[in-house]
Amino acid sequence: MFGSGLEIKTPEQVLLMREAGLVVADALAAVRDAVRPGVSTGELDQVAADLIRSRGATPSFLGYGDPPFPATICASVNEAVVHGIPGSQVLAEGDVVSIDCGAIVDGWHGDAAITIAVGDVPDDVTELMRVTEEALWRGLAAARAGGRVGDISHAIEQHVRAAGDYGIVEGYTGHGIGTAMHLPPDVPNHGRPGRGPRLRRGLALAVEPMITLGTKDTAVTADDWTVVTTDGSRAAHFEHTFALTDDGVWVLTAHDGGRADLERLGAPYGGPG
Repeated sequence: MFGSGLEIKTPEQVLLMREAGLVVADALAAVRDAVRPGVSTGELDQVAADLIRSRGATPSFLGYGDPPFPATICASVNEAVVHGIPGSQVLAEGDVVSIDCGAIVDGWHGDAAITIAVGDVPDDVTELMRVTEEALWRGLAAARAGGRVGDISHAIEQHVRAAGDYGIVEGYTGHGIGTAMHLPPDVPNHGRPGRGPRLRRGLALAVEPMITLGTKDTAVTADDWTVVTTDGSRAAHFEHTFALTDDGVWVLTAHDGGRADLERLGAPYGGPG
């Protein structure tokens, strides 16, 4: 299963990861529908937990790490970039909240994230979200069997740099995924093409640009989890898990497998149908 230090999946194992990916996709959709002014991040966590459990899956995040993460989702509001702990914080009109979610089905992981506007948000925040999500898709579209991890990183950075003066968070990266939530290799959101581990059929990666309206610099708060921008600027975070198949990229945490966006960008779609 492991080659060159990387976990390479069989087609049957990728299908199991697709099941986990669809649970994550449905959980994120349920949370998106529940976001509104006046809802707490703890209530959003319960929405995701109920959905995941109802599918017979297990939350990836609950109990993860040291100290153990205490919730099903990460809910990161405004200047929080990633790893926000959901709880009593109540969302207000004009906030943005990034929701990161993972699920396990038969020992296989899926991991994805979205950033959601709470009501009307400033135009620069709307554009930040658009740029970050498109950077994710540019990174996914750059993945090819025989290519390198750096091709993904470079495509993300190139899109963000061309879009404006944004901060690209460097201390947190995408990652390999499969029998564990975090596996080699790291997938940075900046870098040079043609560098890093080689991409192979059966490799699964989680790609997750984290972009800010200001600095790239971050700090961890007193809860030992929540990562915030040091200048208080807003952040956005989008993530998908994908696998490389014989045909191309299959986005396991997108309901359509990523087909529409990959074809829009001229990239081969690697899923069924």
